[in-house]
Amino acid sequence: MIIKINPEIIKYNKKIQTLCVNKYPQHPKGCPNYGKKQGCPPNTPLINNILNFDKPVYLIYTEFNIGEHAQKLKQKHPDWSERQIYCCLYWQPKARKFQRQEEERAKKEYNLEKITNSPEAHGINVGLLMKKIGINLEWPPRKITRLVSLGGYGK
Repeated sequence: MIIKINPEIIKYNKKIQTLCVNKYPQHPKGCPNYGKKQGCPPNTPLINNILNFDKPVYLIYTEFNIGEHAQKLKQKHPDWSERQIYCCLYWQPKARKFQRQEEERAKKEYNLEKITNSPEAHGINVGLLMKKIGINLEWPPRKITRLVSLGGYGK
């Protein structure tokens, strides 16, 4: 889906970027890419320094049926734990492929100059943004997961 949005509904701040350092299983210091990988916080600018909010901004998202995918994995690997069948390593490549296709469609249809496929890295609370367009994100996702990008024109 590609939706033109009012940039005023985009809430962003540096605090969102620090979510990357929250611990999660096997990563007690958070994401190992934090401060190391290009495009990852804390060295990424906030979204208002990437996109020109005086020009149209587009929210680009795709849905992936993670529940169906997990069910297929469970049938194929009945001994796997729930954590294994929902592991992002098994669904993200396919979901990201769909998202890249939707981003390319947005670029062509709207002649977009910039697309960021990691809005959180630029300080955006994606859950809040999606809620403002009427979509509640499930966390952790067990039925449908959504990949979200923003597109527009440069500063």
